[in-house]
Amino acid sequence: MAYLDENFLLHSPMALRLFHEVAKDQPIIDYHCHLSPREIATNHRWANISEIWLGGDHYKWRLLRANGIDEDLITGDSTPREKFQAWAETVPYTLRNPIHHWTHIELQRYFGINKLLTPATADEIWEKTNARLAEPDFSTHGLLKKFDVRVVGTTDDPADPLDDPHSIAASDLKTLVVPTFRPDKAMLVDRPDLLNPWLDKLEGASDTSIVHLSD
Repeated sequence: MAYLDENFLLHSPMALRLFHEVAKDQPIIDYHCHLSPREIATNHRWANISEIWLGGDHYKWRLLRANGIDEDLITGDSTPREKFQAWAETVPYTLRNPIHHWTHIELQRYFGINKLLTPATADEIWEKTNARLAEPDFSTHGLLKKFDVRVVGTTDDPADPLDDPHSIAASDLKTLVVPTFRPDKAMLVDRPDLLNPWLDKLEGASDTSIVHLSD
């Protein structure tokens, strides 16, 4: 039996019915995600599982650090395979953390792998996931189409250029991709060394002088 079966977290007849008869085959409308507009615009293909899983996931980085993993194996210059091994060593210690569930749900649903990720299974899972990523339908556009993603709201700084959203809109991608407003850096009022360069960038992007909060 798989670690997480098709009824994971469905603990009542009503839950089973609502998921399997109503929700399961509905399209995905994702109002908030961490997909890269550039990767969508270029129909990016990932070289290996480390790139797509560990290249920018700060939630996984936090768990790796909590497990005492050297920073070189997290954001440093170690090889993708070495970083994946460090993640495989960490995953067993994430039990009861949602990332433990997400890791294995992703392995099952997208890669057809029903094994737990551990140091002992890392080689096999590395090979199988990378082989799957090399298939034609595992590009960025391919995955959005494969899983019927109708709308994606990317997470964007208001100073970000709009070149990629415009490029996506002009492409043949059927998914609607729209930028969303996330001005986190505007909160850095206690760090003028970071806030002021960001305000300069925002002025350039908006062609507006920013002097007061009301601007």
